[in-house]
Amino acid sequence: RVPVLILSFFQHALNSGIRRYHVAPVLCQRAKVAMSHFEPNEHINYEKLEKNINIVRKRLDRPLTLSEKIVYGHLDDPAKQEIERGKTYLRLRPDRVAMQDATAQMAMLQFISSGLPKVAVPSTIHCDHLIEAQSGGEKDLRRAKDINQEVYNFLATAGAKYGVGFWKPGSGIIHQIILENYSYPGVMLIGTDSHTPNGGGLGGICIGVGGADAVDVMAGIPWELKCPKVIGVKLTGKLSGWSSPKDVILKVAGILTVKGGTGAIIEYHGPGVDSISCTGMATICNMGAEIGATTSVFPYNARMKKYLGKTGRADIAALADEFQQHLVPDSGCQYDQVIEINLSELKPHINGPFTPDLAHPVSDIGAVAEKEGWPVDIRVGLIGSCTNSSYEDMGRSAAVAKQALAHGLKCKSKFTITPGSEQIRATIERDGYAQILRDVGGLVLANACGPCIGQWDRKDIKKGEKNTIVTSYNRNFTGRNDANPETHAFVTSPEIVTALSIAGTLKFNPETDYLTGADGKKFKLEAPDADELPKLDFDPGQDTYQYPPKDGSGQHVDVSPTSQRLQLLEPFDKWDGKDLEDMLILIKVKGKCTTDHISAAGPWLKFRGHLDNISNNLLIGAINVENGKANSVRNALTQEFGPVPDTARYYKKMGVKWAVIGDENYGEGSSREHAALEPRHLGGRVIITKSFARIHETNLKKQGLLPLTFADPADYNKIHPVDKLSIVGLADFAPGKPLKCIIKHPNGSQETIMLNHTFNESQIEWFQAGSALNRMKELQQKSS
Repeated sequence: RVPVLILSFFQHALNSGIRRYHVAPVLCQRAKVAMSHFEPNEHINYEKLEKNINIVRKRLDRPLTLSEKIVYGHLDDPAKQEIERGKTYLRLRPDRVAMQDATAQMAMLQFISSGLPKVAVPSTIHCDHLIEAQSGGEKDLRRAKDINQEVYNFLATAGAKYGVGFWKPGSGIIHQIILENYSYPGVMLIGTDSHTPNGGGLGGICIGVGGADAVDVMAGIPWELKCPKVIGVKLTGKLSGWSSPKDVILKVAGILTVKGGTGAIIEYHGPGVDSISCTGMATICNMGAEIGATTSVFPYNARMKKYLGKTGRADIAALADEFQQHLVPDSGCQYDQVIEINLSELKPHINGPFTPDLAHPVSDIGAVAEKEGWPVDIRVGLIGSCTNSSYEDMGRSAAVAKQALAHGLKCKSKFTITPGSEQIRATIERDGYAQILRDVGGLVLANACGPCIGQWDRKDIKKGEKNTIVTSYNRNFTGRNDANPETHAFVTSPEIVTALSIAGTLKFNPETDYLTGADGKKFKLEAPDADELPKLDFDPGQDTYQYPPKDGSGQHVDVSPTSQRLQLLEPFDKWDGKDLEDMLILIKVKGKCTTDHISAAGPWLKFRGHLDNISNNLLIGAINVENGKANSVRNALTQEFGPVPDTARYYKKMGVKWAVIGDENYGEGSSREHAALEPRHLGGRVIITKSFARIHETNLKKQGLLPLTFADPADYNKIHPVDKLSIVGLADFAPGKPLKCIIKHPNGSQETIMLNHTFNESQIEWFQAGSALNRMKELQQKSS
């Protein structure tokens, strides 16, 4: 039966004399295109997207950006939703959810607590975070399966019971799997990992969130997002030579900094877009997380169509072709900010150390390193990660390695390779790339996150030893890769990592400098060239996917009460209706405080499903302004200095509420909601900062905490670690209304400052109920 909207469209087309369409096959095709071949009964609904876009366009009466089309196309109520960029909160209906194994544990524990029988939207779990890099892919994978058997069993059985697809360990990194199987032009996908925006390389709006947000979507509840601003990045010219897609985002990061994209979607457009492969676009979108962006996206084009075809989804490409007008920005649309980059002039970049926005041309990094006292000798080069592990990335790196081998050279630095997925691993093995990279001295690791997230049993240095590594990863915060605060980590493209690893030094510029071959003759590396996609079809490798059964109600999910890895959640306490009086300050943080500082990864990943155990890493990486040390704070009740988690537990035991004082962009980095769950679990009530990263601020709200910002950032200096704080006026807590903070100094004097917040009405209800999950249960009880 032909829907009225589509019928009227074709009547209009016929009456106005514009190009005629053969109706029946189009309607037939539109009705049957699955989101993924793993979910043949879940279909792409471009008709609904189109309908919503048309409603919103008529209301706003202006051209729309691509970001707006996809976001507003997923509104729960497009006719009545208030829409103002950077101001209003949108209620959205995402198409699907994806979770990596470290965050899926807490997300599924929260979903179990909801009492719901099955997820409301297609959802998947991906096992990629718990595999530690030690001796190589096969051995490391076997070891991970043994060590993490309890967690993998929990995730597999929970997935089976609640209708969630399960990608087994060894399948690959979540974002590569999504790009290969689940992302498509116009999709709205949320994932419990900050690099979920990788899917924007296929024209989707893919957003990183905390587990509680994922639970909302899996429960069929509209998901809230502050209406994002849109930053346009106009690309002109064409990439060539040593310049790569990674250099685009490294350049943008240098321009916008780690917080310049906060509250905005980065939308790439312009004639230069077509010179970038689909996986290259994914690289750019992936690392947009490092500038705080809500997500990043590219318009649908022929490069995406080619990738969809090669990954067995030509039917999606054909459907996207028909709806292409809704998968590209309108002519004349307005951006809140525009950056222009001429790709023909873009030089290879390398960013770091210790922050991903410290950008340098590769040609300058040697001199800069010598001037700054950074080690120039490279100890390890690492390629892969969710940012750069595509077939094209591996091919370009192999092209560099092949030249070195032809002159009798191998890497002077240690060298590791992380394939992005089992499909990539199998294909680069078949096509010879993996062997070339081994021959040049490389060690192929498991299809997993590995060293990128600190899952690296590094043996070549001692902790505290000053050294340099270069990676094709996305983040390089202090200690992130190897837990050594003296490791100077730099991020760049895989081909530059390979070239620098062969040379063994930051002082080498492959565009101009020469290497000396085994025969004593000098030679220069030629710029790498490689196919963006394999000439043959991808080799899928081993089958690593577990379908959820049609009926999982009989499936048992086991969580032992004595487990040290998993722990069922207890509801957080409700707000007692009173102001928060005389809170102690657990720590006043000095400088950068990422989610790695708040809840470290690496060896702590094994406790991601056990809230009490993982809370023993609370803020152990944060620097205390009082003494300049990490994990050393004054206990205000005993006056003794001790670890942050121990002090928080002592305050909780004594029934004393506490607060944290932070600096700029507090909580940047990973989406890990443990950085919000832990302070709540240990008795925290308020986090006061100069500014927050988007995901972390939302995570804090979800767990019943108050994330507040100084109305005057200079007021940060008025608070001292020995002070007591009171937040008053909570009985009148309302959207847009600042809260009053009374600072009580030890000498008896007081100061009053104002604190801003971004809570809307429903989020205030989360606080009052004790958490978003508590509020969900309240609403369920009312409706039953």
